[in-house]
Amino acid sequence: MTLPDLPPPTLIQDRAGMEHLLAELEGQVEVAVDTEADSFYSYREKVCLMQITVGERDYLVDPLAEGVDLRLLGELFADPGCVKVFHDGEYDVSILKRQYSLSFASIFDTRVAAATLGSASPGLAAVIEEEFGVALDKTQQRSNWAKRPLSSEQVAYARLDTHFLLPLMRLFRKRLDETGRGAIVEGECRRIEAIEVSAPRFTPDEFVRIKGARSLQPIERQVLRELFTLREELARESDVPPFRVMNNQVLLELARHRPRDERRLAQVHGFSPRMVRRFGMEVLDAIDRARELGPLERLPVLPKRDGTDVLDDEGQELYERLKRWRKDCADAKGIESSYLLNRHVMIRIALQRPATPEALEEVEGLLAWQLEAYAQELIGIVRRFEEDLRSGTALKPKPWRRGRSGSGGRRGGSNGSRGGSRR
Repeated sequence: MTLPDLPPPTLIQDRAGMEHLLAELEGQVEVAVDTEADSFYSYREKVCLMQITVGERDYLVDPLAEGVDLRLLGELFADPGCVKVFHDGEYDVSILKRQYSLSFASIFDTRVAAATLGSASPGLAAVIEEEFGVALDKTQQRSNWAKRPLSSEQVAYARLDTHFLLPLMRLFRKRLDETGRGAIVEGECRRIEAIEVSAPRFTPDEFVRIKGARSLQPIERQVLRELFTLREELARESDVPPFRVMNNQVLLELARHRPRDERRLAQVHGFSPRMVRRFGMEVLDAIDRARELGPLERLPVLPKRDGTDVLDDEGQELYERLKRWRKDCADAKGIESSYLLNRHVMIRIALQRPATPEALEEVEGLLAWQLEAYAQELIGIVRRFEEDLRSGTALKPKPWRRGRSGSGGRRGGSNGSRGGSRR
């Protein structure tokens, strides 16, 4: 079917429409699901649209409309007898869990499947074009999904995010069976179902993750910390993402110049006259507070984003050996390394150092297929590491060990919007 032949999607905007959809979903064994949120336009992102495809029928569910409650889909999402097909569904599952406390079972993620099958470009548009010869228009990807009414372009964009997922799943399942890689996808999808979410918490010390913060003088660090906190407060009050208040580069410029009045404030590169009018005095007050507090001589130490701060030096080295092994194995198979072995599992191996099959089986999160395929290699890595410790050849300086003081994590920082590594 070519795109012009598609019937229009069904827009669900009231209680009656929701009841109709629930009736259509009853007894279904597979549905495709996607969501659109407003993370680029609001302080605390929310689901603004849910796309659901059942057979050839595409539905657009508007959770911002009166009478539409996505919690009514909870029974479907938790039903192990119905496969829920997502593409790169970890974000969708996370936001639905956080906002609606939903549970999930029987997810199939077509992005995971594409990457497991060796796709170098597993994004939805690339996969759909490769498999079905259809070019998706992604220009609406960052549009304001909280704005009503939805534009015709948004509707056309949104419905195609799920329209091809069911035939794509069937195609990939066949290939996974042929290649024997189905267990990899199964394990990753079960991980996505089980992810735990919590409300984001703001921490002023996170300012150290801003690229360039480390190069500042102590008094400039204190100013940056105060401005970073002010930006968060202004963003919360205005219900916009922090980067829409002031981007990181503006924060750094303010910290370096530390203007004392509105005239000098207006001369700071990137700080517009509109900013001066809206919150110039608050910025000057924050800079004054930083001067009163005095220089920040020591940078705060933050938890590492990858979770490896639970490891001592020996554990860090074993973890790095496991990472190198994982990368080599994944490269040889042509798949993403995170699907071969989750980093949380590698951290547990580095902590527990299992040197026997029985000990390895006790590592939480190791799947049956991973034990079957890699038990001897993993045990061998641990044993060689222990031998190197005894002989004194382990714990030699490695590139990854340089610069571990300071933030306790990787360098770099946020642009003020949400983000982070996937696994």
